[in-house]
Amino acid sequence: MKIVTPAHDLRPARPQDSLRVALAQIAPVWLDRAGTLEKVVAQVLAAAEQDCRLVVFGEALVPGYPFWIERTDGARFNDAKQKALYAHYLDQGVVIERGDLDGVCAAAKDKGISVYLGCMERASDRSGHSLYCSLVYIDSQGEIRSVHRKLQPTYEERLAWAPGDGHGLRVHDLPPFKVGGLNCFENWMPLSRAALYAQGEDLHVAVWPGGLHNTEDLTRFLAKESRSYILSVSGLMRPEDFPAATPSLEEILEGGETFFANGGSCIAGPDGEWLIKPVVDREALLVAEIDHCRVREERQNFDPAGHYSRPDVTSLVVNRKRQGLASFQD
Repeated sequence: MKIVTPAHDLRPARPQDSLRVALAQIAPVWLDRAGTLEKVVAQVLAAAEQDCRLVVFGEALVPGYPFWIERTDGARFNDAKQKALYAHYLDQGVVIERGDLDGVCAAAKDKGISVYLGCMERASDRSGHSLYCSLVYIDSQGEIRSVHRKLQPTYEERLAWAPGDGHGLRVHDLPPFKVGGLNCFENWMPLSRAALYAQGEDLHVAVWPGGLHNTEDLTRFLAKESRSYILSVSGLMRPEDFPAATPSLEEILEGGETFFANGGSCIAGPDGEWLIKPVVDREALLVAEIDHCRVREERQNFDPAGHYSRPDVTSLVVNRKRQGLASFQD
C-alpha cells in the first residue's frame, strides 16, 4: 500500500521527528505454529525492505484465535472433543524459553526493526499447560523486551485462555516515540490505558484478532483521548486459511461464512483523524510515516498524564509483579 505521510502547513518537517511503521494484516496458518511464524518472518523482512522501523501483528496470531469455541459447543464440560481441540491448541502454543520466537528475533536484529507480535504463550512459569494471550515486544537488536499477558480474556476466550498479570504493562523507547501496546478488549480498559500513558506512551499498538467492528470507532477515540498515534492491527481469517487436517473442520466451517475475521487494520493520528482508514477483506502490509511533532502539538491542549492530570486527586497503582503459584526459597 502507498505510504501515507501526514501533512502540516505551519512548520517544516524534521527527519528526527519521523518514524516509518508497518501493520501486517495477515492470516495465520491456523493452529500451525511453525507455518505461521514463517509468514511472520516474511512480513518482518518485507517491512524492513520499505525502511520501516516497527512492524506490528494481530492478537493471538501465532498460532491463531480459538474460533472453534463458539462453533463446536465449546462450553460443554468434560467433553472429549473440546479436550482434544484444547490439547492441539496447547501443543501449538509459543514457548518463549524454548526459543520458538528465535527466528523472528533474528530477523528483527538482522534488519534493525522492532516487532510487536500477538501469540498464544504456553507459559513455562505457570506449569506449561495453560495458554496466555501475550503481546511480545522485540526490539531492533532482536531482544524480547516485554511479554504482556492479556489481563482479562473476553467472553468465550475464557474457555481457552488464562488471565494474565501486569508484568508487561510497559512502554519502550523507539525514538522519537515511546511505544506500548494492549490486546483487543484491554484497549477498552481505562486504567490499563492510563498505566501506559503514565509512562509517557505516545505511540500505541492495539492488536485484534480481526474485525472492522473492533477498530473503526475505538481507534479514533483512543487517539483523541491519548493525543497519540494509534496503530490498530488485525488478523484475517477465511475458510481457506484452515488447514485440511484441522480437527472438527467441517463443524467449524458449517454456515458458509466468507470471513471469520475480516481485518480492519488502520492508523489514526493524535488528532483522531485517519492516516490509514480501516482495510478489510484482504491481507496487506500497510505502511505510514508518522511525525512526533503532531503529538507535541496535540498535547498543547490536553496531556492525560501531564498538565491535564491531577494526581493529587486521582492516582493509579499498578502491580507489575509476574504472578505465580509459589515463591521458592532455597
